[in-house]
Amino acid sequence: MRLVSLLVPFLFFSFAVIAWGAPQKTDAQIDEQKTALKKLEEDLAKKREELAVLETEEKGVLNTISLLDQNLNRTRSYLTELSRNEVLLQDAVKQLALDIDSLDAKIKNRKHAMRKRIRNLYVHGRSNDAEILYELLTKNGNPERKVYWVHHLLTRDREDVEALRSLVEGRMQKQRTQENHLAELTKLRTRKAVEERSLVAQMNGQSRMLNSLKHDKAVQRMALKEFERNQKTMLALIKKLEERRKREIEEAKRAEAARLAALKKKEKAAEKKREADKKREAEKNRQSEIAKKTIQVVPFKGPKCMPLDGPVISEYGLQEHPVLHIMTRNLGVEIRGKRGGRIRAAAAGTIAMVSEIDGRGPSVIIEHEGGIYTVYGHMKTINVQEGKSVKKCEEIGEVGDIASLNGIKLYFQVSEGTQTVDPLQWLKQK
Repeated sequence: MRLVSLLVPFLFFSFAVIAWGAPQKTDAQIDEQKTALKKLEEDLAKKREELAVLETEEKGVLNTISLLDQNLNRTRSYLTELSRNEVLLQDAVKQLALDIDSLDAKIKNRKHAMRKRIRNLYVHGRSNDAEILYELLTKNGNPERKVYWVHHLLTRDREDVEALRSLVEGRMQKQRTQENHLAELTKLRTRKAVEERSLVAQMNGQSRMLNSLKHDKAVQRMALKEFERNQKTMLALIKKLEERRKREIEEAKRAEAARLAALKKKEKAAEKKREADKKREAEKNRQSEIAKKTIQVVPFKGPKCMPLDGPVISEYGLQEHPVLHIMTRNLGVEIRGKRGGRIRAAAAGTIAMVSEIDGRGPSVIIEHEGGIYTVYGHMKTINVQEGKSVKKCEEIGEVGDIASLNGIKLYFQVSEGTQTVDPLQWLKQK
């Protein structure tokens, strides 16, 4: 009976001192959504700050419309992410409730089994496991076997207690996680309601701005003047690049002429060995081919690549502007894009410029063979550097809505020398 009196307090003590366990890992998907949400919040705050500054200063009409449109797009994206986060948290809370119910049932069964075992030890005394332990400890026999059986019986009781402890710890952790998720869900829904009201206010503000533009002749003149200024800036950039290309061609011609003159003078000065003459002649031919290739000015030919997947929403030439509702001459085309859409180089060439261009936002200009230039505007990210070569269809960045008046799109322009051409027709040329 002494052994029973020792075992029963041990079971009661183990049952009573169940401790808190280490918290389980946070759901990776919820963490990923939180990260995306935080990034959107920072981006949205930055754009709203820009718009607030704009409202206190005299800025261009196009710039104001562009920022209004960007803020609307980011607010919509933010609301979408809030809704996704809300669904994830709701699902997590439901699953945690099911898990807690399941753990409660398991804990109840474990407790019942342990109470039954303790009651049996009191009622039956030395019977069953207690009797075996008593016999092992009081009778002669193999000492090692005695130790094995004592360890086996005590280990089984300890494992039962540890299993119950683990269940209770898991239940506590899930309850804490559930309470945290419910608190986050409440904050998220409050934030979502605020953003929905903000979206309605922004849409009303944009509507008033566009309505003013549609009916106010003075505002229309300001917008048209700004649009034409942006067009001139673009043409001036292309002209500057073309002048640089021509200077490089002239420098290549002069360098080739100087090289040939020096070579001729050297040949007259002394006779070289036949092998040296052959090497010099081969070098001369190689340099001549390089110079000819540099000097040659012919229209670029060959298959091209559509720079972005999406419908063309504004074509080349004279037409009514879809936002300004005034007649404008487009130097290029606009292609509707989706968030994350990849922009490709229309043909092989060299990156001539990476810059922020008025009316086009972050842009890339690629120089192709024969003095052809392609322009890619409204880019969100740019993955190339000036002076680097690109292959046909090579990705150069991601489409965005910076400096755009009507959402995510790519501005695509083609110039042959300083003259713009219809990009869609140029893409079809073989």
